[in-house]
Amino acid sequence: MTVLQNRPRAVLLVAAMLTAPVAISPMMTAPAYALIVFDPSNYSQNVLTAARSLQQITNQITSLQNQAQMLINQARNLASLPLSSLQQLQQSVKRTQQLLGQAQNIAFDVQQVDKAFQQQYASVSLSASDQKLVTDARSRWQNTVGGLQDAMRVQAGVVENIETGRAQMSALVGASQSATGALQATQAGNQLLALQGHQLADLTAVVAANGRAQALAEAERAAAVDQGREQRRRFLAAGSGYQGGSVQMFNR
Repeated sequence: MTVLQNRPRAVLLVAAMLTAPVAISPMMTAPAYALIVFDPSNYSQNVLTAARSLQQITNQITSLQNQAQMLINQARNLASLPLSSLQQLQQSVKRTQQLLGQAQNIAFDVQQVDKAFQQQYASVSLSASDQKLVTDARSRWQNTVGGLQDAMRVQAGVVENIETGRAQMSALVGASQSATGALQATQAGNQLLALQGHQLADLTAVVAANGRAQALAEAERAAAVDQGREQRRRFLAAGSGYQGGSVQMFNR
C-alpha cells in the first residue's frame, strides 16, 4: 500500500528532472549582443570630448608653427650681410693718403711749413748776396710748381676712386634692397655711410691739395715782391748801383 502511494511522487520527480534542462537551455544559449544598449547622450558627450581634444592638438600645432616662424625670422634678422666693401674703401683711403704724403718740398706738416716759410718766404735779408736771392727765388718757384703738381696728382687719384665708389655703391644698394633681415639692412646702410665718408675724405684731400698749391703760389708772389723791392734798391743805390757806360750797338 505504501509503495503504490509513493509512486506518483516518483514519477513527478523524474518528469521534473527531465523537463528542467529544456526550460534553462534558452537562457544559456542567448547571444551576447542582445544585452548591448545604445546611449545617445553618452555618445554625444564622447564626440564633444574628442572634438575638444582635436582642437587642442590643432592649437598646439599652430603655436609650434608660429614659434618656428619666429625663430626663422630671428635667424634672418641676425644673418650677416655677405657683402663687405670695407677693405676696398680702406685701400682707396690709403692711396689718397699716400698721394698726400708724397707732397714735394713742403709736406702737409705744421712744423715743416713753419720752418720752410721762415727760411724761404721771410723778409729778404739786406745782407744776402745776389746769388742767394736768385737761389731762394728759384727754390720758391720749385715749391709752387711742386704744389701744383701734387694737387693734380691728388685730383687724378680721386677721379680714379670715383669708378670704384660707383661700383661699390651699386653693389651695396643691391644688397640693401635684397636684405633678408634687419641686420643685413643695417650693415648695408653702414657701409653706404662709410662709402660716403670715403668720398668726403677724397673731397677734403682735393681741397687741401688745391689750397696748398694756391698758398704756395701766393707766398711766392709775396716773396717775389719783397725781393724785387730789394733788388731795385740795390740797383739804384749810389756808388755800388748801376754805372753808366758806352755801348756800341752796331759794328762800324
